[in-house]
Amino acid sequence: MKKSKPYNPFLIQGYDSPYYFCDRNVETEKIISALENGRNISLMSPRRYGKTGLVNHVFYQMCQKNKDVICVYFDIYSTQNLNDFVRIFAESILGKVEGGVEKAVKKFSNFFKSFRPTLTYDLISGEPEMSIKIEHDTATGSLQEIFAYLKRSKRKCCIAIDEFQQVANYPEKGTEALLRSYIQFLPNVMFIFSGSRQHLMSEIFLSAKRPFYQSTQIMSLSVVDKKEYFKFASKHFEKNSFTFSKECFDVIYDNLEGHTWYIQAILNRLYEYRKDINKPEMIYGAIRELLLENTYGYQELLNAYSNVQVNLLRAVAKERIVEQINSGDFIAKYGLKSASSVNSALEKLVEKELIYKSEKGYTVYDRFLGLWLQQGL
Repeated sequence: MKKSKPYNPFLIQGYDSPYYFCDRNVETEKIISALENGRNISLMSPRRYGKTGLVNHVFYQMCQKNKDVICVYFDIYSTQNLNDFVRIFAESILGKVEGGVEKAVKKFSNFFKSFRPTLTYDLISGEPEMSIKIEHDTATGSLQEIFAYLKRSKRKCCIAIDEFQQVANYPEKGTEALLRSYIQFLPNVMFIFSGSRQHLMSEIFLSAKRPFYQSTQIMSLSVVDKKEYFKFASKHFEKNSFTFSKECFDVIYDNLEGHTWYIQAILNRLYEYRKDINKPEMIYGAIRELLLENTYGYQELLNAYSNVQVNLLRAVAKERIVEQINSGDFIAKYGLKSASSVNSALEKLVEKELIYKSEKGYTVYDRFLGLWLQQGL
């Protein structure tokens, strides 16, 4: 079946093709060059900067150059332990290497002794799907079998593990060392380790005390170049005979400081209007529309936090960036009680990824939540 083109070119989930992907040419070339020359990559950036899209774009380009390369992406953000990791790893890898889930299931007994797959078929698409159950006490052995399987296959593979910092929180001690011990002996398999919690990713890959120290090429993803992003956006509007002014794009980009997903969300909404976008009032209207749609969710989110924490979150949102969060001026301006209470609230908000510390200072992680708090919606 021929794949249909996206109705709206401003994708807010998934990846289609380079035509719907903005810029990242330098980053793409750098990652491909590293993988082709035998260097694993650690890719770090805040969430929703476009790491997943970039990885899919890299894999698309690599597969265009070499049809035999196998590219696999999986996200371990939801995993809680090594057992979860091994299950997702196995389900993501095995069907790809064999060229199909059904072929993989048939060959399972030749390679794996510690677990067995279950083959089902999607009720809508009819496509085969494989699920695997890993017993807790066999996770380590199962992991060893998966890596041995990859090595014996001799297939050229590129594997991207998203939110890799999760492995640092597993209850099983030595998980990082275990993974490193297998990965370093896989000459036919290259890895991209991506993550959004930069302090944890930095500890894993930059601390001399950790197993992955100096084992990868480090890359930090920044925002998409403003000029390139405007060219991308205006091209898609013009293709459908609509104008999109630079003034309007500047309002979007500057308000969201280049944060990719949120810009895409607004562009997606503006494109839905099917009209010329040439007045800043139209941008503010679209932003307000999106914020109001999220009001219930944001209210429920804030209900889970104390008044001190919510007040601090509101204060940071109104300031946009707070360089000195313990300064007397900041605390007095927003009636935040003492520096100790601010520190206690800040620790919780950073842990739950509601506040993010950048090089410039502290900011609300969810840009739409930040705008919603600023506007008092």
